[in-house]
Amino acid sequence: MKTLKTLSILLVLLLGAFVSYRFIISPKQEATQTKDAKPLIALSTYALYDAAKNVAGESMDCFCILPYGVDVHSFEPTPMIMAKVHDAKLVVYSGAGLQPWAHTFEDQKNGLDMSRYMKLLDASATEEDEHHHDSDFDPHYWLDVDNMSIATNILKEKFIKISPQNRDMYEENAENYIAKLHELDRLYKEKLSVCKVDTIVVEHNAFSYLAAKYNFNVESISGLSPDAEPSAKVMGSIISSVKTKNINTIFFESFASDKVIKAIAADAHVKVNVLNPLANITKAESENKSSYYSLMLENLGKIAASRECQ
Repeated sequence: MKTLKTLSILLVLLLGAFVSYRFIISPKQEATQTKDAKPLIALSTYALYDAAKNVAGESMDCFCILPYGVDVHSFEPTPMIMAKVHDAKLVVYSGAGLQPWAHTFEDQKNGLDMSRYMKLLDASATEEDEHHHDSDFDPHYWLDVDNMSIATNILKEKFIKISPQNRDMYEENAENYIAKLHELDRLYKEKLSVCKVDTIVVEHNAFSYLAAKYNFNVESISGLSPDAEPSAKVMGSIISSVKTKNINTIFFESFASDKVIKAIAADAHVKVNVLNPLANITKAESENKSSYYSLMLENLGKIAASRECQ
């Protein structure tokens, strides 16, 4: 009987110790873990995400709001994604009318509209007469490496405010990233300096920033809005242009239907290839460790080949 009593007392003591640990010690540990958690940074396009993760390194938890393989123009975030976004220390969205759902962050202290800092092109200068877009500006500014340099410095300053103890790392990382952007600029200028063809044909005109910077023309089937249905007049004009300008390739995007572009290519007897506007990437590209730098180089090779550059 004494042995049973002793065991009972021991069990009570052990239970009390467990309860004390669970409800007294554990909350302290939980508070420590919360304090030590990395700041959550949400970014609305892949290009901005790539810059952010390179500047932040391992000090912050950067995530792209867009799931892999989803078109940036038609994406609608789920409640689960929005819940994560609202928990972020900083929400960086592209702006310039690219993502209508992102307007919810305009009046929030943790919202950052990156387009406000960019050198934007007038949409009327890049849009076909029969096409329409919700913004006065072309929103694909990240395809100009000068704009990406601006974005990188903006992110650096925001990160320093959030984690001032990491200032030196952020400054060094931003400097290294911008150096890679300068290298891209040099390679584009060098590769596209002498070309036989002065125009590329694309399904969706996300490439006017590239064209403006490196002095070539872009003709598009659906203008700035990839969902726009091209008229017979537009398609006829594109086919005529392809033939008269000796264009050998027309481009579409990974996330867009290639039905129209293939029909035009068949009519004009030219090749079809993918050009990446870098608003988002595919899962396969992520698994292949693709980056803004590597994808911009891939685009350069394809543009140079289609324009028959020396």
